[in-house]
Amino acid sequence: MSHPHAPRVVVATHGHCFDGLCSAVMFTRLYRHISPRDAAAFVYRAAAYGPGQNGVDPRALDGDVNAILDFRFSAAPQLTWYFDHHVSAFATAEDRAAYERAVEEGEARGARRMFHDGTYSSATKLIADVGRAQFGLDVGPSLDLVRWADLIDSAAFPSATMPVERREPELKLMTVVEHLGDDGFLAQMVPRLIEEPLSSVARSADVLRAYEPLGVAHEAFVRRVAERAQPIGDVVLVDLSDEILEVAGKFVTYALYPSSAYSVLLSRSNTKCKISVGYNPWSPVRRTHNIAALCERYGGGGHPVVGAISLPVERVEEARTLTRSIAEELSK
Repeated sequence: MSHPHAPRVVVATHGHCFDGLCSAVMFTRLYRHISPRDAAAFVYRAAAYGPGQNGVDPRALDGDVNAILDFRFSAAPQLTWYFDHHVSAFATAEDRAAYERAVEEGEARGARRMFHDGTYSSATKLIADVGRAQFGLDVGPSLDLVRWADLIDSAAFPSATMPVERREPELKLMTVVEHLGDDGFLAQMVPRLIEEPLSSVARSADVLRAYEPLGVAHEAFVRRVAERAQPIGDVVLVDLSDEILEVAGKFVTYALYPSSAYSVLLSRSNTKCKISVGYNPWSPVRRTHNIAALCERYGGGGHPVVGAISLPVERVEEARTLTRSIAEELSK
């Protein structure tokens, strides 16, 4: 156990995700604001969704203080802080009940602080708003960070081409995070984004250098999607499972098919098959499906407008069948 005056703070946040990174920055600022003199040592853990791995392993919550951000709730009793905005944050009714008990416990004794709000477009904005309203945090230095995290996580871009072309340095940083955002990356990047403005970090030589090969790979990905895209009514189905692909970019089908309503994209990495499902926010067609609820039926989750499902990598044929089934369901 750490010295009581220098607690070890474990922050498990959504890994390989821009909102997950920014959430860790906002939470670290909030914690330091509340406990400015405890000289806390922060450990960052990149949490990932995978087949049968839909929450943070309780063994990872081994700090004196433990936080989960932008990720599914854990009923582990050692969880101290929780912030999330996914409507599928609770895998079971028991988890939701555990969360409600933890909220009551926190209100009664202040020992645990739990905040879930599925109406928020990003976890970063949720932490910033709670930090300001309940703990008096000055969020001024992080306004740009909150704005970009919210823009990216809610896909509130002015056009579908903006996140595909990725001309803005902040979107280049987003790409780097999506590919490289593991524990070690978070340990380096969170302190930088606390000390430096987002705009200068995004424009730094090392970030732009890391982006270069990823940008080339993204352009190749866009070409592959264009080749493989298969319209089914208002839905665009893309099966990329014949090759290993660690990161599948969003929004490409919306740029290619502006009038489409939904996108269903299957990709295969070394560890899993991933079915990414989304509603085109620029579509003239009204959304009639709750994508989070649809994905939850198959062990996945997300938001009403975007979600994902993971299957073991060896179940690729099953993933292909499910991908087509979902596309056909959305097209009706």
